[in-house]
Amino acid sequence: MPTDVERWKEDVYGEEIREHIERFAEAGFDSIPDDERDAWFERFKWYGLYHQRSGQESYFMLRIGPPNGVLEPGQFRAVAEIAREFATGPVENPEFGNGYLDVTTRQAIQLHWINLEDVPDVFERLEKAGLSTQQACGDSWRNIVGCPVAGKDEAEFVDALGLATDLHDAFKGDDAHANLPRKWKVSVTGCREGCGQGDINDLAFEPAEAERDGVTVRGYNLRVGGGLARNEPRFAKDLEVFVTPSEAVEVAGAVSALFRDHGDREDRYSARVKFLVDEWGIEKFRRVLVEEYVDGDLAPAGEDLRESYSYNAGGAGTDDRGRAEPDRGHADHVGVHAQADGDNYVGLNVLVGRIGVDDALALADAAETHGSGEVRLTQRQNVILTDVPDDALSALRDEPVLDRYSPDPHPFQRGSIACTGTEFCSLSIVETKNRQVRFARWLRANVDLPDDVEDFHIHLSGCTASCAQPQIADVALRGMKTRKDGEPVEALDIGLGGGLGEDPTFARWVVQRVPVDEVPGAIASLIEAYAERREGTESFREFVAARDGEALADLIEPAETSYEDPFMHNTKRTWYPYAEEDAIEDSPAPTAPDDTPLRSDD
Repeated sequence: MPTDVERWKEDVYGEEIREHIERFAEAGFDSIPDDERDAWFERFKWYGLYHQRSGQESYFMLRIGPPNGVLEPGQFRAVAEIAREFATGPVENPEFGNGYLDVTTRQAIQLHWINLEDVPDVFERLEKAGLSTQQACGDSWRNIVGCPVAGKDEAEFVDALGLATDLHDAFKGDDAHANLPRKWKVSVTGCREGCGQGDINDLAFEPAEAERDGVTVRGYNLRVGGGLARNEPRFAKDLEVFVTPSEAVEVAGAVSALFRDHGDREDRYSARVKFLVDEWGIEKFRRVLVEEYVDGDLAPAGEDLRESYSYNAGGAGTDDRGRAEPDRGHADHVGVHAQADGDNYVGLNVLVGRIGVDDALALADAAETHGSGEVRLTQRQNVILTDVPDDALSALRDEPVLDRYSPDPHPFQRGSIACTGTEFCSLSIVETKNRQVRFARWLRANVDLPDDVEDFHIHLSGCTASCAQPQIADVALRGMKTRKDGEPVEALDIGLGGGLGEDPTFARWVVQRVPVDEVPGAIASLIEAYAERREGTESFREFVAARDGEALADLIEPAETSYEDPFMHNTKRTWYPYAEEDAIEDSPAPTAPDDTPLRSDD
């Protein structure tokens, strides 16, 4: 039996959803019939529109997904101005104010507190700037991710930005690929590092070269079936296929069509392509692809051109191409780096990916004053300002906004990632953004890493959906609940040792349900043990790999410290965790765009 979502999609899906969004926007939020809201909210996702959680009725999150995270000159400013005008709610966040942008782990931007009535105006403003929310969510092609400096990288083997743009243009709005069994995530990497994170995508293009008619040509090897969601993480498997850039779009469409026709539409939990790869095996997957979806045969995989590989590889490494150290170990593009054209790109650390509106406008000013105005988003929730000449670097560094968004952050801040959390998300179990900010600050002030350790990654995900990608961090944190002193409190599972290096490994969950106020102490004890017991220059990831789960658990000593967690209560049961009166019954929602409560039937 098809799921409810599949039945809803049979009635209305794809581009036709927009006319319904505009119809409801004109009539107002309360014009959506109560018994149809689940169906419409599911459909709205196709246009990047997510209804927020219980207690926040009438408010939406809006996602903007530019291909490869590239925001052309003027586009970042346009988004910031939209956030200032439309992305404010009835209560301020104590850390970030009222009005902010969230950079995601898929090189997108999310805005919160959006009123449905304002969506047509927001769409018009975005389109005027050359942006769109089309297929930023929903069961279709999401925005293409990849190396955030594709096209600028001096060590790029293949034009990854060109392919990312071609894929975006080909499949955004293509009816044949608009209604898939579930979301479809694609990565393109053209450089020596795997910073496109093909390992954890449904379909990945990675740089390679092969012989064609006696000539060596460059293109891509394909991998399929990666993903982190729920408790079923998978690394993508080699499809044993090589394509040239001119062949890539056609083959990508063939793989997407195979998933469209054979993916599970009866169980959304099992609807991702990784489960189809599990069921069939890679040989059958390739055979069906060739026999039913490709015109002719497919070339065997070529020689992989990656020299180093991706996030949290386990060591800083060395660089022989003139890049700022230790770029190969971080692979996050934070810092000042040379572009192929002689200018520079400057990667700025955005702690947990959140940028207040005033800061966003200041960053737009800095990008336009000292560079080309282009801003790029990364899968580490950071931003990059491109095309900065050598003689402008000093003035850029002197910009006051760079005091908060640094190109030289402390490792605890550089490696901090957090998902949306219970502030807005109905799936999350715990508060995340503000908590991870406080974790990073406390650790920086109270815990010393070994002098040679410049890379340490802590990812906090509010639930098992893994939006913060905890499985690839040094320290993985996952939202749970427990009891402390007889009271229910928020808690975190702790996992260790994940990363996408040459030997990719998912973090192992070694300690469960640690009360949140004891987590910084637990991390401090772990780092202290690492500093005392490591062998030579052993990386943290190597240290973890050398020990079993029981030995690792023995190194973790949860303890209350000088850290005070302000959100020990169950934020999932609040309407907004930062409201002075935060109980569900205190919610002002649903509200009109001016935040006044809507009329009631009572």
